[in-house]
Amino acid sequence: MALRRFDLEAGGDTFAFKPETEEKIAFWRGKYPAEKQRSAVIPLLWLAQKDNDGWLSEPAMREVADRLEMPYIRVYEVATFYTMFRLQPVGKYHIQLCGTTPCQLRGAESLKDVCKKEIGNPMYVTDDGRLSWEEVECLGACVNAPMVQINDDYYEDLTEDSFQKIIGKLKNGVEAQAGPQVDRINSAPEGGTATLTDPALFDGSRNEVSRLPSLVEDKEADAPDASSSGKPEESAPTNTKREVPEKSNTGKTTLISNKEKEELAGERPETVEVAAEEQDDLKRIKGIGPKNEGALNELGIFTFKQIAAWTPENVDWVEDYMSFPGRIEREDWIGQAKTLAEGGETEFSKRVDAGDVPSSQDDED
Repeated sequence: MALRRFDLEAGGDTFAFKPETEEKIAFWRGKYPAEKQRSAVIPLLWLAQKDNDGWLSEPAMREVADRLEMPYIRVYEVATFYTMFRLQPVGKYHIQLCGTTPCQLRGAESLKDVCKKEIGNPMYVTDDGRLSWEEVECLGACVNAPMVQINDDYYEDLTEDSFQKIIGKLKNGVEAQAGPQVDRINSAPEGGTATLTDPALFDGSRNEVSRLPSLVEDKEADAPDASSSGKPEESAPTNTKREVPEKSNTGKTTLISNKEKEELAGERPETVEVAAEEQDDLKRIKGIGPKNEGALNELGIFTFKQIAAWTPENVDWVEDYMSFPGRIEREDWIGQAKTLAEGGETEFSKRVDAGDVPSSQDDED
């Protein structure tokens, strides 16, 4: 580990916790008995760092030591050991850039170049005090690599261009949208679920056992009747799926089995005839990528107005059919659709219109 020293000059002579932090300090200290108060040193150092503009000064460490009745050197040892504690001033927006292997393989080196170009060397604070950055070890979001943490928020699935735009906003004091910078929810696939979509995989029907296999009576029942020709009678196949064609106004036929029709919860949304030029770009709704848009089109859903008019029963049916329970409400498809149907915009639709969402660009469809 590299030698870590705290900045004595920048820290001044005094430090005091903010009044609103006292309740949090009491909460953490309350977790430990009176003779074990030193166990709260890490959370109290973390709170001191937050109250000291994102870094730990020497007076801040002394304040923690005094409160926990610890020798100063013991608190210094903790603060200099854990890299989560920063020992020199940082910007209002401090960027922690993951440089571990998954992020590096996915483009972290180009993100470093952006930091050096837009901010400067690691731990340099811009003249306006807004930005600083450092490279850190794994932040635990490898599936969304490359990514950075800015203050308390993760910004994932970054490209050189999208990262540059985020830094540009922060330079101007504008908060940037945290989370994945592509069309996905957390760590889910881009464009929505594409595999394991059969509802039968999740309702338990495939694992249903009504009786133990290979029982004695089964073997007796399978034995040929002496009065017969000696050949066992063929039984009708069970679990047969009869498929019913459902016409959509694309001219395509969607096959939905009778079993699925009976088992799907809720009520299927009403379909309407919509001319091609009147169809809306459903990908402007966050959570609907090309695959989900295609699936909705196959169901006869082409406009924001249709989605905006869905009832709770319609939502249950669509979620059951497309195998993502709770997603429509969680992502507020209906609320987004109402805004878009009235000619308004959402933050996500603005990004789509600007071409900032890869899975919504024409060449990705």
